[in-house]
Amino acid sequence: MRYVNILLILILLNSCSNSKKKLDKEKKETQSTFILGADLSYINELEDCGAKYKNAKGEFDDPFKIFKDYGTNLVRVRIWHNPTWTNYSDYDDVKKTIQRAKKSGMKVLLDFHYSDTWTDPGKQWIPAAWEEHIDNTPVLGKLLYDYTYHTLDSLAKANLLPDMVQVGNEMDAMILQKDVLKWPIDWERNSHLINMGIKAVRDIEKKENKNIDIILHIAKPDNAISWFKDAAANGITDFDWIGLSYYPIWSKYKISNVSEVFKTLINTHKKRLIVVETSYPFTLNNLDEAGNVLDEKCIIEGYPPTEEGQLKFLNDLKEQIKIAGGEGLVYWEPAWVSTSCKTLWSTGSHWDNAILFRANGTPTKGMSFYTQKN
Repeated sequence: MRYVNILLILILLNSCSNSKKKLDKEKKETQSTFILGADLSYINELEDCGAKYKNAKGEFDDPFKIFKDYGTNLVRVRIWHNPTWTNYSDYDDVKKTIQRAKKSGMKVLLDFHYSDTWTDPGKQWIPAAWEEHIDNTPVLGKLLYDYTYHTLDSLAKANLLPDMVQVGNEMDAMILQKDVLKWPIDWERNSHLINMGIKAVRDIEKKENKNIDIILHIAKPDNAISWFKDAAANGITDFDWIGLSYYPIWSKYKISNVSEVFKTLINTHKKRLIVVETSYPFTLNNLDEAGNVLDEKCIIEGYPPTEEGQLKFLNDLKEQIKIAGGEGLVYWEPAWVSTSCKTLWSTGSHWDNAILFRANGTPTKGMSFYTQKN
């Protein structure tokens, strides 16, 4: 019997060793290539509204294949809890996007907004189903944990587990609030909620024996140093990546010096860094009644609103991220073409002048930033 027990122990040790080797191998593979991503959260809705995309040859093609052929290696997709004003960005829609991304050979970043709608620095609206518990942090944490865990568990059962997960979106303010944001951040509440989301991802990671990188996402580099300092002081440490949005018009940092804040964050927290949102206009024309968010006020010196200016902006930002030791750049909604789709505010696209497709459906020169040069 003693020999049987010894044999069982050896088998278990070997199994644990193989599991660790598998996770280590996945981490090394993630580290070997600079991430060049595309947020394609709108894509299913746009195609349902008639959107068509052309490849570099001017031929109609699957947009996921177009991005992959240019060199995109990651697809970012947002998920809302229970959106009642749209039939998209819910679990079923996200599942479809992940299927398409993985079929095209790209990794996936799943972005939990923890809301029924958009979250950003100006709003972190709690899902309606959780609102009655807004002041009960333990209960709210359990709801957030269960939702995160069950979403990932369902995806795992469909063989669609994401490679990376954002626990929250542009969390400059405290998460799970309502209407007017409360300042300063209640870090006892905020850290508990964020850590419950992190725990859910880690528990799925262990259950499935697969590496899942966790990103915490802040909108502005300007706010990131203080936010991550406060987060660390309040016990938020078990994550892998610092995620940032970078739009020069909303930041005091210019392309020429933004690497400074990137480097400071990396060196201070010993975390990897990725810009998970950026965009730049290639024209100031507006194709529909939906006003363009990135208009003439968003143009910065040295980067004209042309295809050449768009490409220069992306290549220069990519270089600044690399100089700082960062490891990725994701373009926000590069396929949000003008269609008959309705937004919360209008009909059409608020981004049609800052995407990576021309009005005729062919890729802009900016699409070439996806090419890995080193």
